[in-house]
Amino acid sequence: MKVLETYIVAGLTGLLFYHLHSPIPWMLGAITGMLLWKTVVKRKVAAPKALSNSGLIVLGTYFGLSFTKETLATIAPYIFPFLAVAALLIVINIFNSIAVTKWTHIDKVTSVFASVPGGLSEMVAASESLNANTALVTIFQTIRLLTVVFLVPSIVVYWLNGDSAASGATAQAAATSSDGHYAWFLLSIFGALLLRNVIPAAYVVGPLIVTAAMHVAGVNLPSLPAWLIILAQISVGMNMGDRITLEDIKLGGKFGWVYFLLALVLIALSFGCGYLFAKLTNLPLATALLSLAPGGLVEMVLTAQSVGGDPAIVSSLQFVRFLLVIIVVPNVLKWVFRKFPSIAETS
Repeated sequence: MKVLETYIVAGLTGLLFYHLHSPIPWMLGAITGMLLWKTVVKRKVAAPKALSNSGLIVLGTYFGLSFTKETLATIAPYIFPFLAVAALLIVINIFNSIAVTKWTHIDKVTSVFASVPGGLSEMVAASESLNANTALVTIFQTIRLLTVVFLVPSIVVYWLNGDSAASGATAQAAATSSDGHYAWFLLSIFGALLLRNVIPAAYVVGPLIVTAAMHVAGVNLPSLPAWLIILAQISVGMNMGDRITLEDIKLGGKFGWVYFLLALVLIALSFGCGYLFAKLTNLPLATALLSLAPGGLVEMVLTAQSVGGDPAIVSSLQFVRFLLVIIVVPNVLKWVFRKFPSIAETS
């Protein structure tokens, strides 16, 4: 019953956000509903990880349906320039996070891992191995996550005059086939299970890769119903809202605003680079902006659909950025801080 209550609350707040023309309303609405239900109404919520993982599998499959052979041909020339720009953004962000330690007196290792635009759990795990303050990393990463998830879609939607209500129509248009067999999607689920202990975010990346491969290969795949896409977004948003608490954010104390500002600077820099990326290539502005935005793959692809961007290109380039941030950056930072311990010394 508690799970049903949680779905009702998340669904109603999602519906409210939808009617308010919010970007990615079902996910942002669910996150907001969970936070309000826990802090204002003082009711416990139940958002099992299994339901969130199932939602991610559905969304990963859905994103994969937008891939075509033309997608691969389009992104191929941009991979290395994109990686260079993404790496530059990360380096600037690292230097900014080190610079603020002069005023916050937070150690540099903690500050860096607290602001790098990566997965929360991955950044906490990497920082723990270097004896950083993992509590502060968790708190400041949560502030960064909320800032990016709520601001980036809103800015992009209203900047480009998009209408988030169009996402429902996009959901129907992701695949044109109506006579494909849903049994093919069992392979997408298998992809998630196969990679779940191999790479982070496997529950969205695995189905995305498998579905995209089948679609590009010419397999006749059916479209996913709009209600299933909405339910998946609500399930993912519920889990995100369940993991975030206002108490954790308050524990950041007087320095929380510093990492909020760092997130704003990173968003502004990514938008500037995205604008230049669009000018130097033939990519639409929405696609270029969201490909470089420091948000989650799921949120950025859903936003791309709502503003008329290319979800296949955004998911491809966001996946490349994701691998850079999750796999390369933590290992490079760990090597640097161990090789040059003087860098990690508090100012």
